[in-house]
Amino acid sequence: MSTHEIGLFEAIDTLRSMRHLKPDPVPEAALRRILEAAIKAPSGMNSQPWNFLVVRDADLRRRVGAFYRQAFLEVYGDGGSGARNLTPADERVRASAQHLADHMGEAPVLLLVCLRHSYDRPPEGRAYSSILPAVQNILLAARGLGLGTTLTSLHKRYEREVKELLGIPDHVETVALIPIGYPERGRFAPPPRRPVEEVTFGERWGQKLW
Repeated sequence: MSTHEIGLFEAIDTLRSMRHLKPDPVPEAALRRILEAAIKAPSGMNSQPWNFLVVRDADLRRRVGAFYRQAFLEVYGDGGSGARNLTPADERVRASAQHLADHMGEAPVLLLVCLRHSYDRPPEGRAYSSILPAVQNILLAARGLGLGTTLTSLHKRYEREVKELLGIPDHVETVALIPIGYPERGRFAPPPRRPVEEVTFGERWGQKLW
């Protein structure tokens, strides 16, 4: 695990999705530090409705990865070049996403972020606001340790099968699947984004703030 610590805003400014990951093991101390960051996240009424399932067994990773790949193909197809009139930049992202789908099961760690639901609470009571801050902490903590991640949820098309495979109870929802590993390709750098002035309004919709 790298001993170099970066500042919070450097981590925020250079966080990118890393979909090409090395098979090298993630150090135990790094994994624990990431999960410690996750449980520091705020949650409604301090309910802490999260659980985290770390999958490192090679066969289980392969099988979870197979579900993810099948879901990807169902949503995006086999994605021949130019199939959807994509720009060159979009084509690169599409190719990167395809690589992840083809190699998800080879990431050294698959982390399932899980949300426990109350048995007596209707579906509209799902407390996503109490789980998503933990997800962001995971992504930032991994970046701080030089580890690559990307937030995915396509596995949810096969959530029943994934839960059965991993013994996850019925009242627990798998909100996110996060592969973790050292980047094989790509680099941490500010991602291309529209300027904040273009996406921010003041007081009323459409009214410029700056």
